[in-house]
Amino acid sequence: MTGATLAPPSHANGVDKSHTIDDECGYNANVYAGKNDQMVQVGEYLKKSGFLPEELVDNEVQWFYGNLGIDDFYFALEPVETIANHILSLYGAKILAYSKNDSALDVNLEKESEESSVYIHSSRPGVSQVAGPQYEKRIDERFLDASQSGNAYRVESFRSNPTTASAMTPQLRCYFVTKCQFVNPQPTPEEETDINQVADQNFLKKATDYTKKIYEDVMRNVLVRTGPVIEMYEVKGTRERRLVIGYRQRSTQGFFAAMSDLYHYYNLYSTRKYVEQFANGVTIMGLYLNPLPNAKGVPIEHSIYQVMKETSLLYCLPSTPLQQYFKTNKLSVQETTYGYVGWIFAQHFLNRLGKEYLSLTNILDKANPIHEEVLTKMKKRLRQDTFTREYILDIIKQYPDLIKLLYANFASVHYVNQREASIQPTISYQRLRTVEILSDEELTKKIQSVTSNAHEQLVFESFLIFNRHVLKTNFYQSTKVALSFRLDPSFLPEIEYPTKLHGMFLVVGSEFRGFHLRFRDVARGGIRIIRSRNREAYSINLRTLFDENYALAATQQRKNKDIPEGGSKGTILLDNDQQDKALVAFEKYVDSILDLLITGTTMGIKEPLVDLVKKPEILFFGPDEGTADFMDWASQHARKRNASFWKAFTTGKTQALGGIPHDLYGMTTRSVHQYVLGIYRVFGLKEEECTKLQTGGPDGDLGSNEIKISKDKTVAIVDGAGVLYDPHGIDRTELTRLATERRMISSFDLAKLSSDGFRVLVDENNVTLPNGELVENGLQFRNTFHTHPLASATVFVPCGGRPESVDLYNVQKLVNEDGTPLFKYIVEGANLFFTQEARLRLERQGIVIFKDASANKGGVTSSSLEVLAALAFNDTEFEEHMCVRDGKVPQFYEDYVKEVQQIIERNAAVEFDALWREHKKSNVPISVLSDELSTAIVQLNEQLQHTGLWENVQLRHAVLQKAFPKLLLDKLGLDTLLQRVPENYVKAIFGAYLASQFVYKYGAHPDHFAFFEFMRANYYASTA
Repeated sequence: MTGATLAPPSHANGVDKSHTIDDECGYNANVYAGKNDQMVQVGEYLKKSGFLPEELVDNEVQWFYGNLGIDDFYFALEPVETIANHILSLYGAKILAYSKNDSALDVNLEKESEESSVYIHSSRPGVSQVAGPQYEKRIDERFLDASQSGNAYRVESFRSNPTTASAMTPQLRCYFVTKCQFVNPQPTPEEETDINQVADQNFLKKATDYTKKIYEDVMRNVLVRTGPVIEMYEVKGTRERRLVIGYRQRSTQGFFAAMSDLYHYYNLYSTRKYVEQFANGVTIMGLYLNPLPNAKGVPIEHSIYQVMKETSLLYCLPSTPLQQYFKTNKLSVQETTYGYVGWIFAQHFLNRLGKEYLSLTNILDKANPIHEEVLTKMKKRLRQDTFTREYILDIIKQYPDLIKLLYANFASVHYVNQREASIQPTISYQRLRTVEILSDEELTKKIQSVTSNAHEQLVFESFLIFNRHVLKTNFYQSTKVALSFRLDPSFLPEIEYPTKLHGMFLVVGSEFRGFHLRFRDVARGGIRIIRSRNREAYSINLRTLFDENYALAATQQRKNKDIPEGGSKGTILLDNDQQDKALVAFEKYVDSILDLLITGTTMGIKEPLVDLVKKPEILFFGPDEGTADFMDWASQHARKRNASFWKAFTTGKTQALGGIPHDLYGMTTRSVHQYVLGIYRVFGLKEEECTKLQTGGPDGDLGSNEIKISKDKTVAIVDGAGVLYDPHGIDRTELTRLATERRMISSFDLAKLSSDGFRVLVDENNVTLPNGELVENGLQFRNTFHTHPLASATVFVPCGGRPESVDLYNVQKLVNEDGTPLFKYIVEGANLFFTQEARLRLERQGIVIFKDASANKGGVTSSSLEVLAALAFNDTEFEEHMCVRDGKVPQFYEDYVKEVQQIIERNAAVEFDALWREHKKSNVPISVLSDELSTAIVQLNEQLQHTGLWENVQLRHAVLQKAFPKLLLDKLGLDTLLQRVPENYVKAIFGAYLASQFVYKYGAHPDHFAFFEFMRANYYASTA
């Protein structure tokens, strides 16, 4: 049966698709014709060596060749010398066992090379390699996971069948690893589905025609699917079952060894197993499984069914810190996986601040920026020091029985077949049939009675909070590639997260963990990859992951005030040792979230899940740090999975897919630069005479376009490569070249620097600057240069950098000892570069600063209008008007891009004028006014969508005639737009347009009659 319908035989809601095959339908037996001649040569070699008494040689050679049951593949693969040495090793092991009065012979033979490797060890059926050689783990790491050499390897493994049973004739497990020799190493798209083109030559010789057919079918399914493909075959007349598992190469790690642990847990053992690699990027594992002779109580059909259901869990997370409990039979796969996810949830959401923190927040004046940031720092320290990841894990490991009970509570809600247990109890998970399912109240009492202190109680209560707030999950889907959970965010404490989230996803994969947060049902935001330079940076990123995501989404919510979508954001934190797996992590993140967004039949897969959300949800993804090049894949993958919303699923796609690339058209920069130009305008400055510091270099979207669009004297650029500085202004021609080629400052032509200029790269140390200053560490210099006295400039435009690069603890470095600031003006292009408290401190010093939520909104406006076009056009029209093919840009596309740019610049200029006007009138800090304007627009938007104004058809049409882009109105007409664009989306357009236009004109705190005057002047006259 395929991974799409993993039902046991006679399933109440499914069809039994098990295949029955003959015993010979597998691989041709390995037969080595030269075995007898080789045996004679081995004997002669041993006699000449003199290490083994000559009278014992023939017996030892005969015993090795005839009694141990070693597969002929070994003898065909190994030379005489290696076999002789192995016989000597075994003879030595016999002598050692005899001297220790040990009746059991322990066999461990190995030989490794780049071309082929052999491992042989004594092995009892059904026992995992908890200790001992752990060859399977080594095979995973060296040959099956991402190979450094780029070579592919196939594996054959056999369990011996000794001809005599004794302690000195043990059962052996043999592994043969050989480098693949593909028929066609680089197949074309047409050839990659033909197994005779993409297979290893030895596989084609050994596999039967029936096996080739099976593998070809599995291979083709893998090529159109993201997750694993699983099929099972019954062998006629035997209790053997053959399991065939296909997946994409390097999409999981440690899987071969993990699968052994899995079937051992269910009292199965393998007689043979194979791992085949194919030149098209597919891996197929074949397992020949049998029940242990002493296994009682559970039919093999149910054990196999459990293995098949849980294979995808192991594929997602082959190894966790709780793996030992699985190997020792204390916890099942699903329980260890659940425990691991619960551990992650506890790390991020365990309430560890305590009542004292709440009391302190009530005592301190939260309106005071110093108090606010002190509280924020204290919160981070309390979280870090009170419950570390290690401390939480140690607590979890002490109580595996609590994990069982908590898992059963979780499964009782989300495991679909558990609800059918009264009808057909054998199909529920085996563990659920033996563990009592407790209610939330009973579990709370159990936790309190079992744990020994308040900290342990808090940890397990966080598991219960997790259970209560999971609304749907792909935990029980058989084709998943990562685990995803749609959570009800109501458990978040209001004191820490004052603005309530609408939706929340947690995603856990073998290379990453991530979140997706949104503040409204219809919301938009980018997906960000977070990398870590070292283990310390990873630890910091891990602790701050959720808070950073929440802050980014909140900024997006304020930034999105001009558009119908609310704010959202996604984050993907790569594990410390998986920093090169950004694309793999992104693909798994997207696919696992799609598991929860798409209902019904998808790519031929139909597996029910418990949906407590009870209404359709659509997420809109966009590019952010590290994901700009992945948007095409996400859009096409959603299309491949038959998602109805695929055209609008991602923005920032390539032009061929109807995308409007932000970097190509400088969409984000057009908004940011309007604030720079606004400053020059109100202060009567000439751009050519102003100096500027910029973080975020010529290789980035925002940084490169800021360079290309500006005419100032840029004195310093800080990017991922280091610091570039010239007090006389960095050569504009050379900067423009780097920006056009999207290259870092490491590629800057140093001949273009003046004698006072310099470049310091992050990997350089002990560099002497032209002024005599010694830079001991280039990385530290780069990270702190924006606070260095040399960084002084008229304007500072952060176009990149980590959140909170300037906070209350280093903001004083932006002001010289004589009270003069390093910068007169700041336009915050990069999100969250400054903390709010730092911004307010700078404003009190007389610095004019415009925050990210106001300045950096061009990209989201472009994305919103890109989505609107996708919703407005049908597939044929979208292809004609929005897709660039073979370099031919449709006239509508070209004109639409220009209109988008104009809208961005107009919105930025209008908000700048509103902020400056309100600041001059009230003297309220601009950073506060920015939030007030955003909040006022968002709140008024919500109110307008639920008032009688929407019901006034004439008024509605009058507003929408101004709110919709003119080109779409001219091309399709308002009536067609209203038919095609979902009503809730149109309502959001209506509310966002009215609210933003009103607040920009009258401010965040207008008088009572202002809105009436606004509507009468702009709309009522036209609808009279």
